Amino acid sequence: MAARIGEPRGAARTVGTAIGANPLLVVRPCHRVVGANGSLTGYAGGLERKRLLLAFEGVALAV
Repeated sequence: MAARIGEPRGAARTVGTAIGANPLLVVRPCHRVVGANGSLTGYAGGLERKRLLLAFEGVALAV
């Protein structure tokens, strides 16, 4: 997200902090944020819940 808005690489931490503070985990799709290499990264609802939400949306995850 930081790259998409034209911010330097260090801004990724700021974006992650803002997303982590999101109290509406499912309504606002912060679970769709993945690491730069496509890996699952932190999610306030837990990585298993993140995996389930992405699977429910039809997202194929790299193993």
